[in-house]
Amino acid sequence: MIAAAALLVSGCSSSDAGSSSTAAASSSSSAPAPASSNQLEQDYQHVISQVLPSVVQITAGDSLGSGIVFDDKGDIVTNAHVVGSASTFTVTLANSTKPLDATLVGSYPESDLAVIKLSSTPSGLKPATFADSSKVAVGQITLAMGSPLGLSSSVTQGIVSAVGRTVSEPQSAGSPGATIGNMVQTSAAINPGNSGGALVNLSSQVIGINTLTAVDPELNGSAAPGIGFAIPAVTVTSIANQLIKDGKVTNSGRAGLGVTVRPYFDANFQPAGAAVVSVVDGGPAAAAGLQAGDVITKVNDTAITSPAALTTALAALSPGDKVTVGYQRDGQGRTAEVTLGTL
Repeated sequence: MIAAAALLVSGCSSSDAGSSSTAAASSSSSAPAPASSNQLEQDYQHVISQVLPSVVQITAGDSLGSGIVFDDKGDIVTNAHVVGSASTFTVTLANSTKPLDATLVGSYPESDLAVIKLSSTPSGLKPATFADSSKVAVGQITLAMGSPLGLSSSVTQGIVSAVGRTVSEPQSAGSPGATIGNMVQTSAAINPGNSGGALVNLSSQVIGINTLTAVDPELNGSAAPGIGFAIPAVTVTSIANQLIKDGKVTNSGRAGLGVTVRPYFDANFQPAGAAVVSVVDGGPAAAAGLQAGDVITKVNDTAITSPAALTTALAALSPGDKVTVGYQRDGQGRTAEVTLGTL
């Protein structure tokens, strides 16, 4: 969903419209073009001219978001929470006002990514270039492109303010509340409608997909200014390629224990761990000796008090990592060395 934006435009009163328009015409005919001697300004303008044509507006029912042209076949990558439960969409390109029809290719809510495909690919469709997001560094200049508040083809600027963030999304009708690791944090303004749009570096490369902003609980959950998060490009390209090829994700690139868990509470009814309901045969947990009924309480030095805490801890790790899992069995504390698999 997207909030409506009210745009207030000041203008001349009818009494002085004639003299003002004459002065404006005279001024515009004699005024020189604005000087553009600032190299950074020229860099911004070059990046915008290169990337903005690859950023689209997506309408899914009553929801409005953004997307990025992924290839010249009409595939567009966006957030899973933008597409929600819809299977058909309308897409508006940056250089056009004509809406185009699109259908769902596949969605992977666990990483909040989805791909849709234009029913008819227009000529001149321009795919974006995706960067190696592992090389993104704090301090690099970023531009966020998309349709915030329905204002299509908008651009904001900032810097990469942190990398490697693990962020949990709030649950909503269009999102199961995914926990995503290795996100890029940026000070570029990201607002409703920006979701699915491009976070871009000054080499005209997409370094991530704009996904959400931090909220300030002291401001009744309002957006915290200057703290936004983008899914890194390496994750975007991996998931999108799998969705396009197979319609599903077979390799998430995310660490997994191979267990199903539920909340566990102590004698004081306080959250105290993630109780193992079942263990995948041959999975990492099974290989390390964990069983149904065990209660996971720690991963390395991170205390686990709930299934959400376990998900967050694993989101910051990678398949193949070796971790020490602390757990309780029949009231006795134990540890196991586990080589993580793929979620």
